[in-house]
Amino acid sequence: MPKTADLLEEIATLKAMLIASEAQGRRKDERIERLEKLVAAFRHVAFGRRSEKSDPDQFELALEDLETAIAAIHAEEDAEDRAARRPARPRAPNRGSLPKHLPRIEEVIEPASLTCACGGCLHCIGEDVSERLDIVPAQFHVIVTRRPKYACRSCTDGVTQALAPARLIPSGMPTEAMVAHVLVSKYADHLPLYRQAQIYSRQGVDLDRSTLADWVGRAAFELRPVHDALLADLKRSTKLFMDETRAPVLDPGARKTKTGYFWALARDDRPWSGTSPPGVVFTYAPGRGGQHAERILQGFGGILQVDGFAGYNRLIAPDRIGLGIQLAYCWAHARRKLIEITRTGTAPIAEEGVALIRDLYAIEAEIRGSDPATRLSIRLERSASILARIDDWLVRHRARASAKSPLGEALAYIAKYRNGLGRFLTDGRVEIDNNTVERTIRPIALNRKNALFAGHDAGAENWAVIASLIETCKINRVNPHAWLSATLTAIVQGHRQSQIDDLLPWNWAHQSSTD
Repeated sequence: MPKTADLLEEIATLKAMLIASEAQGRRKDERIERLEKLVAAFRHVAFGRRSEKSDPDQFELALEDLETAIAAIHAEEDAEDRAARRPARPRAPNRGSLPKHLPRIEEVIEPASLTCACGGCLHCIGEDVSERLDIVPAQFHVIVTRRPKYACRSCTDGVTQALAPARLIPSGMPTEAMVAHVLVSKYADHLPLYRQAQIYSRQGVDLDRSTLADWVGRAAFELRPVHDALLADLKRSTKLFMDETRAPVLDPGARKTKTGYFWALARDDRPWSGTSPPGVVFTYAPGRGGQHAERILQGFGGILQVDGFAGYNRLIAPDRIGLGIQLAYCWAHARRKLIEITRTGTAPIAEEGVALIRDLYAIEAEIRGSDPATRLSIRLERSASILARIDDWLVRHRARASAKSPLGEALAYIAKYRNGLGRFLTDGRVEIDNNTVERTIRPIALNRKNALFAGHDAGAENWAVIASLIETCKINRVNPHAWLSATLTAIVQGHRQSQIDDLLPWNWAHQSSTD
């Protein structure tokens, strides 16, 4: 029989182990809590009101690492629970759901024996069902096309054989679907061609990067009429957005890069219940001058929402008769300048301006999706008074602020573009900012980070063509790969130029849904 002293020692040891275990659990809980707070802080900085200068892509990378760290701690806890044969701690359910259209492969796990301990037979009284997401890595397969030759035994009239089907790449190896995959990987998933070649090589398919580039170039050439049709369709609208972003291009002669620009022209009538489908067209130009915007907009007459770039003034110059363009400006840019000031320290004047602009945005959030008449009525009733307060605030503080100070420059910016900033009070179709087109430019920036620069002006033009069509697919919720495969196939099979509008993503989606 154990001695009392031994029992007391064992109890003390158990107590110490329990305390250590509880302390370890608390430390883990504290680690998880700290990480979760960091995640919340990152999300607030990235997507909250003070996100004007944040790079969402960098924050997404940080969030991935933090959430991975939390998952690793949970996995450690689960492993300890299994080792101690404790029931696993309940976790928050996965926020995702498995789409109904995915094929299901069922497996039934039966008990080792269906004989009861009493000797009787067990019968099924129900079941537990769980679903897990599985994947089969992308697999290549080869389509073998045979064209038998036929001849008559009774005469010598020759040989009969079906014509060879038209191909995007004459005598080449890829199907149109394969080329579409390369395009989507490069321009939607931001995988440069050399990385795609590395991925294919792991499947045992060796494709040189220059071969993939040839496929992309030929596809861009065939898709250019669709790009032009998309641009023409957008310019028939009465309300568009425009913005531009850098497009570094290699200049072999100078052995460095030069700066070209992608000009984005976008339409999104959904905020005012317009019936025209959304779309975006990118056009490459070697510079940022207003003459490029004027060339792109030839044939358009209506409201153009832009930022404060001076080049757009060319569009409304008195000698530009016939354009008929009205400029609406962007409150997000005005607010951004004030927010930059608040970050440097206490700035009550800038903070007051930010608060007033925030009130305008709160009203816009309420009326998004309403018809133009309703939007305009509510704006005149509620937003007009806020804009009057902004005008008073502007006059009052602009007289005191140094013109060369950051605050003075921010106030001067608002005063300079005040008429265009107030355009949303005269037309219910006008948005409060230019964010619609800025969102469409983000994928261009992602590609630019991966590719660094285009290899040639012609390469940048091809980039613009394909990116326009892929982004238009995405904002219309059309699968870019399915659309590209079908469109390239239709083009090589001789789709009529007079019916090119049928190939626009929204028209193709409608036809596909009715077939």
